[in-house]
Amino acid sequence: MQNNQLPHSAFFLIRPSSVHILQSYYTSGMTTHTLNSLSSAASSYLRSAMQQPVQWNEWSEEAFAIAQRENKPILLDIGAVWCHWCHVMDRESYDDPEIAQIINERFVAIKVDRDERPDIDSRYQVAVQAVSGQGGWPLTAFLTPDGKPFYGGTYFPPGDNYGRPSFRRVLLAISDAYKNKNGDVMEQAAMVGNAIAQSESHEAGRGPISSSMVDDIIQAALKMFDSNFGGFGSSPKFFHPSMIDVLVDRYVQTGDQKLRDVFVSTLENMARGGVYDQLAGGFHRYSVDERWIVPHFEKMAYDNSDLLKNYVHAYQATGSEFFASVAKDIIRWMDEWLSDREHGGFYASQDADISMDDDGDYFTWTLDEARAVLTEEEAAVASLHYDINEVGEMHHNPAKNVLYVRASLEEISKRLNKNLEQVTALLHSAQQKMYAARLKRQAPYVDKTVYTSWNALCISAYLEAGRVLDLDSARHFGLRSLDRVLAEAWKPERGLLHVVAYSDPQAQHREVPAVLDDYAFLANACLDAYEVTADLSYFNFAHRIAEKMIEQFYDSAAGGFFDTALALGEKVLGVLNTRRKPFQDSPTPAGNPVAAIALLRLHSYTDEATYREKAQRTLEALAGMGSQYGIFAATYGIAIIHFLRPHTQVIVLGKDELAKQLYKTAIQPFAFGKTVLSLVPEAVVAQNLPPALAASIPTLPAVTDKRSAAIMCSEFTCQPAIFEPNLLAKELRTTQ
Repeated sequence: MQNNQLPHSAFFLIRPSSVHILQSYYTSGMTTHTLNSLSSAASSYLRSAMQQPVQWNEWSEEAFAIAQRENKPILLDIGAVWCHWCHVMDRESYDDPEIAQIINERFVAIKVDRDERPDIDSRYQVAVQAVSGQGGWPLTAFLTPDGKPFYGGTYFPPGDNYGRPSFRRVLLAISDAYKNKNGDVMEQAAMVGNAIAQSESHEAGRGPISSSMVDDIIQAALKMFDSNFGGFGSSPKFFHPSMIDVLVDRYVQTGDQKLRDVFVSTLENMARGGVYDQLAGGFHRYSVDERWIVPHFEKMAYDNSDLLKNYVHAYQATGSEFFASVAKDIIRWMDEWLSDREHGGFYASQDADISMDDDGDYFTWTLDEARAVLTEEEAAVASLHYDINEVGEMHHNPAKNVLYVRASLEEISKRLNKNLEQVTALLHSAQQKMYAARLKRQAPYVDKTVYTSWNALCISAYLEAGRVLDLDSARHFGLRSLDRVLAEAWKPERGLLHVVAYSDPQAQHREVPAVLDDYAFLANACLDAYEVTADLSYFNFAHRIAEKMIEQFYDSAAGGFFDTALALGEKVLGVLNTRRKPFQDSPTPAGNPVAAIALLRLHSYTDEATYREKAQRTLEALAGMGSQYGIFAATYGIAIIHFLRPHTQVIVLGKDELAKQLYKTAIQPFAFGKTVLSLVPEAVVAQNLPPALAASIPTLPAVTDKRSAAIMCSEFTCQPAIFEPNLLAKELRTTQ
């Protein structure tokens, strides 16, 4: 046995006064076993590892029973099929027979898909962050046989590199520590468990609901704003869609030019950067650099749905056609790549790479590759516009260029001495040819799993874009997708499922219970569908889903919603009995404020006090913490706006040209808490409105004189009918 001290990022024991580094590792010569059980998994991520020599297990009672019976620590890998560094670690370590030999002999290995099981991922992310200060994917955690985490990290290289110890050394050191210093390991596990519990405790965060919290969130964003390149913070740069929406709303309310500059600069720089796919549309997951040029190339449904809403809302607030064009381009990409056109529904993600040896090669271009498919004139324009040169931005292949907008068409026109129309036509032709050529490349894998929560986000975004930008196709596909999710994932007696359909048709479907996000996001999507169609069946679905959400997740003692429902009689594995009330946006909008928004929207239609009371208790349970989280509390800020601002409904009656103009006028201004319904007067009370709202509207023929009209209602009191679009626009401005 040889003893070596591990580098700083290796195994830590957390003690009250100090951090101790465990030492020593074994060498071993055990036989290699190559079979694992993931061939029967449903998840794309798990199935991708079924040929590895590691004896992987799915998260199950059986896996934990083996660990306890054999008294072995658990190696927990949490990743995703779109995750570049997960693939790298698979290739470098889990495909290595010698490393697999160590794992198989000394550990019980469990692999989890973070998209399929966000409840597992969220808890062990907190644990690993408590130990190492790091989070992300792949998440590599070491657990006691009963699932208590005592050490972890993210990516570990095969050799000492990046300031990290080799995975081999980590495995051997952990195994040695578990065997020979078990008391220290158990003490560490207890401390990490306490850290998880404390991180999820919001008891000290109670307080009154105040608009000052929204002010604090906005000020945090202004302090982080990058005035040079837009966005918040430095590299790496992530999207913050809820924060953008808060800024758009506040700008519309106040006319504050500084706020306008922040969201306009951010959205413009993002859309002109390499983080945006300049050929196909759609956004990659984040930018490696502060200039939004070099992305991590995977594309996620949730990023693109939330950003789609950002660009629609920015268009409403500014009238900029550029923002409308980006929104339409996002839809173009989602339609082509992330949509089940046959059945309805949105796929989960597109991977970054096609192999372990490339880094976005599908999306990037050498100068020779561009010249090979373009005419000389097209190549000249495209090279200037997208900054395509002999030396590009990709470190693994310096000849590869990320396409981003370097020069405007006006600049190129002057430089090439061509008129603007010529340059525009040449660029359009170049884009078409380059995209056609790219389509001939082997495309990165699309995970066709249909998740309830992410589909709800996409459905809401499509419905919003459809009505604001008058895109019938987006509106129809959003509704079709919602119909599929409701048909396949919802049963009144059981509730929702998290997974509607898996990517691999050969995979056996697993019934994965829904989490809070599934309920909160889908309740809002149903309300969005109701507002688009005036079909009361969608409203009734929202009502039933919200009632089930309250039944399964609401904390009647302290307020707020837990992220999971603990089933009676079900054995709880690992740290899944830790109760969480998700509050921060990361990476999707947080479940608690979204749930509160759904309840407040329901209250605005039903006048049922219990909905507002539960929303209020949810927001109060977290009110003392919002300022601490800054831009990561932006969805909470949106929920506060919904709570404090009187709700407004604009009901447009009629179906002639005047009704269309009134509807367009009502839709155009952006504001939280405003809804617009288009109804045929004869059926409005009986078929299309919830009773409380219907009761607020006087007898229609007397109100409208059988003409098309708009009726504005707030707090269940309606104003006299409005017959002219300009008067409606004026009235809407006074309510903002």
